[in-house]
This record gives sequence, C-alpha cells and structure tokens, in this order.
Amino acid sequence: MKYKSVKGLLTNDESLIPTNFIDKLEDLLHGFLGIVLFGISILAAGYTLQRLIETRPFFPLGMIQGINDILFVVIILEIMRTVIVRFTDGIFQLENFLIIGVIAAVRHILTVGASLTMQEEKTDQYFNRALIEMGVNTGIVLALVFGLFLARAARKPDKSH
Repeated sequence: MKYKSVKGLLTNDESLIPTNFIDKLEDLLHGFLGIVLFGISILAAGYTLQRLIETRPFFPLGMIQGINDILFVVIILEIMRTVIVRFTDGIFQLENFLIIGVIAAVRHILTVGASLTMQEEKTDQYFNRALIEMGVNTGIVLALVFGLFLARAARKPDKSH
C-alpha cells in the first residue's frame, strides 16, 4: 500500500522518512499527551477539593466555585478521552469536541449567572452585558447540540433500504 507524503508529491516508497516511523512517533506523542492530561486532571481535582474545603462562605460562593471547577475537570477529561480515542482509533471524533464545547459554554453560563447573583450592586451596563453574554452562550449551546445531533444522525446507517 502506498501513502502520499504531506506534500502529496512522494509516495511512501520514495519518502525520506518512512510513514511507519512517523506513525510510531505520533502514537508516542498521543500517549504522552494522554498521560499529561490525566496528571493535570488529578491536580485540578485536588485543587477543586481544596477550594471546596477552604472557601467561606460555602453557600453560595463555595458551591458555585465547586461546580465551575468540577466542570473544568470534566472538560480536561473529555479532552484526554479525545486524545486517547485518536491514539487508539487513529481519528479525531467530532462529537467529542462538540461535547467539550457544550460543557464549556454551560460552565460559562453558570459562571456569569453566579456572578450576577453574587454581586450586590449591579450597574445597568454590567447587567445588560451579562445577559447578552448568557444569551450568546445559550445560542452556542443550542448550535453545538444541533451539530451533535447532526453528527450522530449522519453516523447512523440508513434503514430505509
């Protein structure tokens, strides 16, 4: 089987660096990145636990920070899963990136909503900006969920035949 090089000009038989070698290097890098992301997620989870214990008052500030931090850890784990799937299957999956985007946008909506709740004196300009920001992020969530629906629908086999 012949593979085209990055430039598309040389086949595997004519390239200076064998495709197998590049594939092995890429696999090593993906494995390393998966391990690094796992380490980062453990550190982030530990930091989240520490903040939950130390934040006063726990309600509502500690809870809001805790939810925000936990969603951040989930985002890191989803990115790690995407890297691992790329390592095992050899492809990036669009659905994983859409899910990461949904989680990130929901996290931002919760953060903005919490800041509106927590701040005692809100100017009209701050309030309007926060509402617009939440509205834009809600639109992003809806668009990403629709994209996720389309990606999953495209993957299903056609049963009409």
